[in-house]
Amino acid sequence: MANGLFLFSLIMIWTMLLYHMFLMQGGFWHFMTYQAPIADWSKKMTDLPKVSVLIPAHNEEVVVAATLRAMSRIEYPKDKLEILLINDNSSDRTGEIAQTFADKFPFIHVVKTTPAFAGKGKSSALNFGLSQSTGDVLVVYDADNTPEKDGVYHLVMGLLNDSKAGAVVGKFRVINAYETLLTRLINIETICFQWMAQAGRWKWFKIATIPGTNFAIRRSIIEELGGWDEKALAEDTELTIRVYELGWHIRFFPAAVTWEQEPQTLSVWWKQRTRWARGNQYVVLKFMRQLFSLKRKKIVFDIFYFFFTYFLFFFGVILSNSLFVINLFVDIGLEVGNITLVLWILAFLLFVTEVFVTLSIERSEFNSQNFFTVILMYFTYSQLWIVLVIYSLYLEIKRVLFKQEVRWYKTDRFG
Repeated sequence: MANGLFLFSLIMIWTMLLYHMFLMQGGFWHFMTYQAPIADWSKKMTDLPKVSVLIPAHNEEVVVAATLRAMSRIEYPKDKLEILLINDNSSDRTGEIAQTFADKFPFIHVVKTTPAFAGKGKSSALNFGLSQSTGDVLVVYDADNTPEKDGVYHLVMGLLNDSKAGAVVGKFRVINAYETLLTRLINIETICFQWMAQAGRWKWFKIATIPGTNFAIRRSIIEELGGWDEKALAEDTELTIRVYELGWHIRFFPAAVTWEQEPQTLSVWWKQRTRWARGNQYVVLKFMRQLFSLKRKKIVFDIFYFFFTYFLFFFGVILSNSLFVINLFVDIGLEVGNITLVLWILAFLLFVTEVFVTLSIERSEFNSQNFFTVILMYFTYSQLWIVLVIYSLYLEIKRVLFKQEVRWYKTDRFG
């Protein structure tokens, strides 16, 4: 019995590792080819659409000035650009600071959420921003983002040159990557997400996930969908599936780059990632019920991937660790032979190889310091995710059983 369960857990773990190796290859290929069509695509950038940049902001006085300074430098025709800083129930100086930029730059506006939308979280603030905007294309940034000057231009370029793309997703990088050990770990995680999960899935399956920031979506689509789901903690993942269901795809175009701040303390990281995990679990459970009625079969595969990640894979890791520890104290008949030990060692080496090859895409991150950080990551940061997913699942089960109201947590910023 114990040996059978242990074998099952190893299959779960190795399935995920091999799939990520497959994604890594696709990501590397996309890195080598994504710039090739830019010269031709630029020829169509003549009759540009009006763009509304939506920036939800709740108590963001620490970062809002840097964000709006970056927005003021965006290289896009100013008569076709409006930037809406959505001040959502802020009790600090967010509105005051933002207004100084609005006074100086006519294309920057500060709008304040009204009671029907105020204080309900990011999705609600975005829906308010949608009602106040006039652009044909909507671009969303988090309030701690500093996009590169040509970021919006490249997002629009992706939409204009891909008539099947309902949304275009850019790349984000960590601006405070070397502040603490935690941000170094997050930086590596972020690069892997960009070039494995986003670029790899796009290259192999023409699938990408809308993130919380740095993406453009056609106004007609978001209106047809009735806006953002205000019950979803991961409004971006939820929106992704609905866009695919309408028949569009989502392009990952890493030429559009933004820089964002990541948590520098474990407590902030824990709250933020718990929200993400709960949000993704909500989306998986919401659409798993509709699995066989979804029209786009490729997104069915993606939902199953999320289900595998958040349920089967983590269950496999927990199961293998638990059996191994229990067997140290109680004889449960588990035979951890040489073959099993070899599989464990190979799994570790495969993890390090996958991550380090992915880091090589971002040349500045391909260094000895990150090599040792990746090794440390396997035994610390990756294991912490297991605990977090269990905790998130517990909160989600409790929410469903006791019909609790969803509360959105805003990530704390650092000066």
